[in-house]
This record gives sequence, C-alpha cells and structure tokens, in this order.
Amino acid sequence: MTPALHQSAPAAPGPDTPSSASRPGVDLEGHRLAVAREFTRMVDAGELDLPLPGSGDTRGRWHALTAIAERDLALARLAEGHTDALAILAELESLGVHPVPVPQPGSCWGVWAAEPPGTTLKAVREAEGSWLLSGTKAYCSGARVCTDALVTVREGDRRLLFAVAVGPGVVPVPDSWPAAGMNASDTLDLDFHEVRAVLVGDSGAYLNRPGFQHGGIGVAACWYGGAKAIASTLLAAASAHGPEPHTLAHLGAVDARLQTVSALLDRAARELDADPADRQGGAALRSMRVRAATEDAATAVLHHVGRALGAGPLGHDRDHARNVTDLTVYLRQHHAERDLAGLGAALIAASSR
Repeated sequence: MTPALHQSAPAAPGPDTPSSASRPGVDLEGHRLAVAREFTRMVDAGELDLPLPGSGDTRGRWHALTAIAERDLALARLAEGHTDALAILAELESLGVHPVPVPQPGSCWGVWAAEPPGTTLKAVREAEGSWLLSGTKAYCSGARVCTDALVTVREGDRRLLFAVAVGPGVVPVPDSWPAAGMNASDTLDLDFHEVRAVLVGDSGAYLNRPGFQHGGIGVAACWYGGAKAIASTLLAAASAHGPEPHTLAHLGAVDARLQTVSALLDRAARELDADPADRQGGAALRSMRVRAATEDAATAVLHHVGRALGAGPLGHDRDHARNVTDLTVYLRQHHAERDLAGLGAALIAASSR
C-alpha cells in the first residue's frame, strides 16, 4: 500500500509543470488554457475512462482522481466533472426511465447543478422529448472547454436533469469568476438562449440516485489529492532542513490526517462495491462522513503546512501557492457546519431505525 505522505519520483508532466523557478510571474490565462488542453488530451486518450462507482474497482477510480488532483486541482475539477457525468449517464441508462445520449468519442462533459440565489434557468417544453433552456446557470466548471453537460433546472418544486450540447446559444458571462483560486477550472456563469436540451431525469433523478452520494466521495478524493500535494512541500522542506522539532511535529500531524483519509477511502470503496445500488441505505451517511473527514483533514494540512513553513513557499513557490489557493476554494464545496449538521441528523435517523 502506498503511504499517504511519502517521497516519490516526480509526477508525469502535466499542464504548466516545469520548475517554478524557471517560470517567473503568474499567468492565469496561460494556465487555464494549459489545463483545458490537458483535459481534452486526457479525454481523447481515454485516460478518464475510469471504473464506474460500484463496478468492483471504485478505489481505483478514486486513486486516479487523487493522482490528477496532486498534479493540478483545476484539472482534477474538470476530470471529476467529466467522469461524474459519464457515471450519471450510465446509471440513468440502467434505470431506463428516459433515453440518454451516448457520449461521443472525444466529448468533454461537465455537470452543472449549482443553484445559488439570484440565477434562474428555465425549461420550456418544445415538443415530445425536446425542451428549450433559457436563463443563467451559475458555476459551470469547464464553461469554455466542455462540449456537453448535464444541467439541472428548477420547474416549480421539481428539479429536472437535462443533457445539452454546448454551442450556439450558450454564452459565458464575462468576469463571473474574477478570483485567482480555481481560476483554471474555467468556472463561469453561462447564459442560455433557447438552447435545445434532452430530458434525462425527472424530479429527484439527480439528487435521489445512489450515484449522487458515490460522486460526492469522488470530489473528496480530489480534495485529498490537493492536500497531499501541499503536504509534499512540507515533507521536502523537513527532509532538506534536518530534524527541527516543530517542523517534525507539523509533519507528523499532517501524515496522521492523510493516513486517516486514505483508510476511510479504502473502507468506503469496499462498502460501495459491496452495495452499489444502496439497498442497505448507507450511501448518504458514508458520503457525508468521508467528505466531512476529508475537508477537516485538508483544512488541517493547510493549517500545519502554513505554520511550519511560513510565507516562504507562498511567496516563492508558484505551484505550492496555487495549490493552497485552489484547495482553499475547492474545499468550499463542503458546506461547513450546514453539512456537519446534516451528518448529525443522519446519525440520529440511522440510530433510530
């Protein structure tokens, strides 16, 4: 078993991965384009054709997402969305409620399901099996690189799921992600102008599938990879500078947290593969536990590495500084105390059964 925190050979080159010492300055747009190129290359090469959740190699799926996140968190965000979309389509096809599109070779998929206040996307039925989408969809990762997407739309109390081809009528909203954190994930708001869509899931099809919970752990696997990348900076510094006790204490704390997450992912994968359809009803509780523990561990890694190393790598190591900024943003897909309260409520419900 590979340790959660170890020294290893350098990762295979990814987007914008030469030594930071040879790359002065910060080029956010150049990095975004490099991530987009690498994402499309990985799709074309079949490198994102991962085992489906519950297929017997769920841990291999999460290992792959973690490894991508260790290279680049923005790239992992795109890879996770693409692989999640393929898993959703496969799950919906198995249910047989609606015909679902077959992903074409080279197509890059996203899952655009955020519904913050202030943005509204509406669906109007055009004909049997055909709908038109109009309005604004927020937080669309891969907005300018995805060729297709699964999109949620509210219709009264219903939450429908559509498949759309990203083309004419789908317009990025300028400056809708002005921040540096996760900038290269190209997470923009999109304006839809009567865009033809295919209904693939009725009300509840997106949130109530077992796969929704399985996919949530895939996101945590990406957080774990980002935390490992940040921790590797501390390991390298501790190895180079000798046995300074405070640095070693932070290193030990980081390693203990990461080992815990690795063990949780191992256990979650075994449980998921044993019950992919969630007949025992444990998927939601499992997902909330893994996500909460991973967010807590990743937050602790940010804390310990920052205290151990100070401002040096944040000011002089571009890759480390980017990882810290990106992970800080990415972790907010966990909704902090709101999600912890949900975990507590799930525990009470489970104990009363």
